[in-house]
Amino acid sequence: MVQYAVTLKDGVWTVFKDGRPIAADLSRSAAIEMAESLAFDAEDEGETVELLIQGYTGELGRKVSGCD
Repeated sequence: MVQYAVTLKDGVWTVFKDGRPIAADLSRSAAIEMAESLAFDAEDEGETVELLIQGYTGELGRKVSGCD
């Protein structure tokens, strides 16, 4: 399983892969677009994907896909 997350860290929207930052200083929409694109590519390679996206008020949305 691979995990992608979009969170607000230190006032900056950041994209994480498996807990490690891979892109920062993005708009929220650009960060979500990047994470969703990476998740789609991972699913195409047969991976199970967990996608976590933080909302503006701090709530966390979770999607799991690519499961057999």
